[in-house]
Amino acid sequence: MEFLNRKAGFEYYFEASYIAGIVLSGTEVKALREGKVSFNDSYCHFHNGELFVKSLHISEYSFGTITNHEPLQERKLLLNKRELRKLETKIKEKGYSIIPIKIFFSEKGFAKLEIGLGKGKKLFDKRNTIKERESDRDVKRKYGI
Repeated sequence: MEFLNRKAGFEYYFEASYIAGIVLSGTEVKALREGKVSFNDSYCHFHNGELFVKSLHISEYSFGTITNHEPLQERKLLLNKRELRKLETKIKEKGYSIIPIKIFFSEKGFAKLEIGLGKGKKLFDKRNTIKERESDRDVKRKYGI
């Protein structure tokens, strides 16, 4: 079970991607398994040398009690120190941002978040992306691929 951020590929060029663990509470994991996650305007930022994901909306668990979680709270991401240092130096350059690409569960059952180091696309780049997508669709329709 994986949940994709489809808008991210349209808005950014990705140079690198990393798979990070994510610190979640019990009700957040249960809500993820129900498929209640939204990537709208989510991004990652550094605070005191640690990486956090912000604006990742995980809806409240339907059978949760008073111990239910906040839907839009910051969540810590778990990466190696080497990867964190590399991302932090790249993020200081102009135009780079770290964007969540997808959430999935590993073979061991842990929630993982794939993040991408990306540069924002300009308007004409987005138009080119749309043209390429439409031409690929036309080719597939014509030749039945």
